[in-house]
Amino acid sequence: MDVVATQESHAKQEAVDFQVDPSRYKHWRLAFDGPVATLTMDVAEDGGIRPGYKLKLNSYDLGVDIELHDALQRIRSSSLARRTAFFVLGPTFICSGCPRTRGK
Repeated sequence: MDVVATQESHAKQEAVDFQVDPSRYKHWRLAFDGPVATLTMDVAEDGGIRPGYKLKLNSYDLGVDIELHDALQRIRSSSLARRTAFFVLGPTFICSGCPRTRGK
């Protein structure tokens, strides 16, 4: 592939949107209950940052990190009212690179 074709293919890719909101999270659930914040990780296999990119359950992409950063900033910015933060794994979680399911 020549340099011009490579540049054109990169130009066609959409820019990554770093502005997210908890209502649009694909991989995290953020909940506040009085002084307690709960952040639950549940990576959506079909929620890759690029369309058609499937995530493996034992890995994630930049989209997961962007959402995590946003959630942590929201917890920190409300820290005067929050005393406790729980970080919870969803029904499928990671253990030494192997996806596991709770109860199995």
